[in-house]
Amino acid sequence: MRNLLTGLVACLTVFYFSACKQTQKSASGGEGLETVMSVPATIPAGGPVMLNFTVYNRSSRDTQFCKWHTPFEGFISTFLDIKDAAGTEVQYRGAMAKRVMPPPAEAYIKVPAGDSVSVTLDLLKGYDLTKPGQYKAVYQAGGMSGLTKVNDISFSVQ
Repeated sequence: MRNLLTGLVACLTVFYFSACKQTQKSASGGEGLETVMSVPATIPAGGPVMLNFTVYNRSSRDTQFCKWHTPFEGFISTFLDIKDAAGTEVQYRGAMAKRVMPPPAEAYIKVPAGDSVSVTLDLLKGYDLTKPGQYKAVYQAGGMSGLTKVNDISFSVQ
């Protein structure tokens, strides 16, 4: 009887931890989420560079992502790699926050099934985009946020 009870406890423990791991995977973001970034194609030098960042939930269930290292928290960390036409990286001028891991519950943004969330911010406030030229921006913080399906953007400062 004791062996049966020990075996049952072991099975329940394995089941519990595998279920928690599966729940964490689906709740931590990425699955069913697609992000679309956009900026105007041409921006006047010194003018605002307005980035629209929209996260779509294409799945049939609610999901969430961590807002850390995304435009949803503003310029608390660098989330884009921006380079000019020569391949020179544009300097980031925002803050660089240190984080306590794991992220607390309030660090996550819920996206209902079939819905989306959006934010718009001025890239000029966080990146040195004052020189005229062609630029390309790539979202590089998917490891933290869980947002992995994100398009690249290109724009011209004139």
